[in-house]
Amino acid sequence: MTNARTGFAARAIVLAAMLMSMLGLARPAVAVELGDDGLHKPAWLRETFKDVREDFADARAEGKRLVLIVEQRGCIYCSQMHEKTFTDPRVRALLETRFFPVQINLHGDTEIADADGEALTEKRAVRKWNVMFTPTLIFLPAELDETRSAVQQAAAVMPGAFGPGTTFDLLTWIAEERYLDQSEEDFQRYHARMIRERGDGNTE
Repeated sequence: MTNARTGFAARAIVLAAMLMSMLGLARPAVAVELGDDGLHKPAWLRETFKDVREDFADARAEGKRLVLIVEQRGCIYCSQMHEKTFTDPRVRALLETRFFPVQINLHGDTEIADADGEALTEKRAVRKWNVMFTPTLIFLPAELDETRSAVQQAAAVMPGAFGPGTTFDLLTWIAEERYLDQSEEDFQRYHARMIRERGDGNTE
């Protein structure tokens, strides 16, 4: 009986130590300022008139890729992305140097212009794009087709919240235009290879 109690106590101590270690390694959440619309407003977001054609031209002039980030007030997954993923140094560096991020409010009434030139409110545009989840990242291609909507020609669409590792790999995959030829390595295979090469076991 004594041995059983000793063994249980030892296992409890080991588990507690493992939990403390995991908590210590976890990235702390970083507070990000909220705007009047209830959406997060990090410094790397671009303030524009939300005209996809104009934003695409501005992004291209800077040698960057346009990405539309659809969010909504009170979205816990948006908070997770802003406070834990977008604040990761690797992810933030890519967002600042390789991308032109424009925020779209899932329920917003601000008028925007789609890639095909149609003028409509943010919430109508989101419905047109069949976006149902927040956050959703819509990556525009290197060449814009002005006869098609943003989603119809997107290089990739990422619905949902993901950790720094997955997001960093997706941003890299888009920036390096690996989506143009997926016959050998689609994103999932690329992401798996990056995890193996980093050797950090981080599958987030």
